[in-house]
Amino acid sequence: MQNKTVMITGAAARIGAEIARTLHAAGFNIVIHYRSSSDKAEALMHSLNQLRQHSAVTLQADLLNTDSLPALIQQASAIWGSLDALVNNASSFYPTPMGTITEAQWDDLMGSNLKAPLFLSQAASPYLKKTRGCIVNIVDIHGFRPMKAHTLYCAAKAGLAMLTQSLAKEMGPDIRVNGVAPGAIMWPQSELNNEIQASILERTVLKRQGCPEDIANTVKFLIMDGNYITGQVIAVDGGRSLNI
Repeated sequence: MQNKTVMITGAAARIGAEIARTLHAAGFNIVIHYRSSSDKAEALMHSLNQLRQHSAVTLQADLLNTDSLPALIQQASAIWGSLDALVNNASSFYPTPMGTITEAQWDDLMGSNLKAPLFLSQAASPYLKKTRGCIVNIVDIHGFRPMKAHTLYCAAKAGLAMLTQSLAKEMGPDIRVNGVAPGAIMWPQSELNNEIQASILERTVLKRQGCPEDIANTVKFLIMDGNYITGQVIAVDGGRSLNI
């Protein structure tokens, strides 16, 4: 993967940062996109560049500003002269109980989880076609099974799952498009209590929590080894979707 470039949205922390570290270890040059977490993004960039000089950069953008996305993709592709993979990881997540939902929440959750991946993929298409590259969308098992009080988030992730399949048809044969649907990998930053966490893990077949490396390794597989896979969304959830 030497001299190949991947851009990861929302890569400053959590699963996005682990995807960046994993793909960097595999030889990719990394474009770390962030919106507001500049300190974390810069720290990740410096740590990667210490391992391999000039192998990581940061780009700031608000993905809800659709008009700016073609320029973001152009910047990402210009740094090392190509774009080989796009990982749509950036996401907003919070509850939206019925009776309290606002249009601003709709715009935010649909924008970050569905609209931005579409317009980023569209902007990236000419660059990825040249390299016969690929797109990986980070979906969610709750895009297939709803979670109480998270109507907008679940609907947006369901849309992203269908977008993954639709783009695979639209962009083939030159560009592969797949998704990864995490289950219990990292708890939300608004902490769930121990009882709720235990209840969630009990509904997995493997009876344990996954880790960000599980998601990152699946993304790496789809980019590097899944040459005959497109239009698929792989659940990495310890079997939770069997019992949800």
